[in-house]
Amino acid sequence: MDMLKEYLALLQQFLVGLGVPEEQGTLAALGLVYLLLTLLLLLFILLLVVRSRGRRAVKREARRAAAAESEDVEAAELEKPPVADVEAAAEVVTEPEPEAAAPVAEPAVSAEAPSEEPPSVEAPEPIVVSAPEVEPVPVSMFERLRLGLNKTRSSLVGRVDALIGSHAKLDDEFIEELEEILITADFGMETTQALVADLTSRAASHKDDGPDALRNLLADEIRVRLNSGEAALETGGQGPFVIMVVGVNGVGKTTTIGKLARQFANQGKKVVLGAGDTFRAAAVQQLQIWGERSGVDVVAHAEGSDPSAVAFDAAKAAVARQADVLIIDTAGRLHTKVNLMEELRKMRRVLDREIPGAPHETLLVLDATTGQNALIQANKFQEAVDVSGVALTKLDGTAKGGIVVAISSQLQIPVRYIGVGEGVDDLRPFDADEFVDALFR
Repeated sequence: MDMLKEYLALLQQFLVGLGVPEEQGTLAALGLVYLLLTLLLLLFILLLVVRSRGRRAVKREARRAAAAESEDVEAAELEKPPVADVEAAAEVVTEPEPEAAAPVAEPAVSAEAPSEEPPSVEAPEPIVVSAPEVEPVPVSMFERLRLGLNKTRSSLVGRVDALIGSHAKLDDEFIEELEEILITADFGMETTQALVADLTSRAASHKDDGPDALRNLLADEIRVRLNSGEAALETGGQGPFVIMVVGVNGVGKTTTIGKLARQFANQGKKVVLGAGDTFRAAAVQQLQIWGERSGVDVVAHAEGSDPSAVAFDAAKAAVARQADVLIIDTAGRLHTKVNLMEELRKMRRVLDREIPGAPHETLLVLDATTGQNALIQANKFQEAVDVSGVALTKLDGTAKGGIVVAISSQLQIPVRYIGVGEGVDDLRPFDADEFVDALFR
């Protein structure tokens, strides 16, 4: 520390000698020291940068040299003759020359006797033994339904079986847990309470109250509620049968229309599709693709056109082409938007004017995975456009298949179709007995 003070004092005297005022000598000496240290630091940093760049340059040169050497080696390998040629050449060089043999007198051959050539021996054809083709085991429609309802069966019937196995009698605790299972499977509060009340009443008067009997009683009660809203869709009659498909965005309306068109076409019916969903981007193109796959006509306007104008032209085309079925797609809309619901009413009026009584079926498409929200949508659409049937999609993707029972029981709207997979045949006409059997059998 004393040495530093001595150096500062000497530097101060030097600066005073250069003309710096004596009272500012100390400050000037400190400033000069600070400047010198800063310069040294910058010089050190500069050296580090130069050294780092030098190292990178050396590495780049090394990589280039290695690459060049590799290319030279590859070129040399390419110039080498193949191994087979080298070996053949070696054989030719090392093979000893045969010794000259004494001439052998050949027997005289008569000019009249033709020389006989040795008979040629044909190589036998290889025997190819092909493995027998194993045909895939066809899966019945009922099995496909059972597979599609796996999640619902596990969530509903599996838990019900566990509940029945853990309770010796139908007491309050059993009823409470059963209600929880049904509500979790989206039967809804109203349907669950009515179902449990009827089940309790029947079980009390039933002689055999064993587990199997209780399970069968539950299946029967569900079957009764499903049959109350079930009806097959009949498309026969004079003139085109008009189906207007409605629902919110994302439930699978356009895909459902495409699958229905394919099924009707496979039945030999002439089908016309109307691309009335002019609001959603690419909806028209999607329906046209389905039309090409199914070999049916599609009436479409430009994106953003008036949906009622599409319905008008589609109705005219269906009548002119003597179609059996006309299916009209509509724009997905929220069930809470009054003005959008009014657009559906306008389309219905246009269709009825061109084809009396049309639409003969207003099919509401619902997504089963939305649960009780699907029931709310059904209520709103029923009020707006008089829904006459329901297609419930994506049942294979949810454990809440009880929504089928809720819709049938509470709204008394027929469930026309259920979707249990991606295939065309996985959109199937709804059958209550088959549905219950697929769950409980």
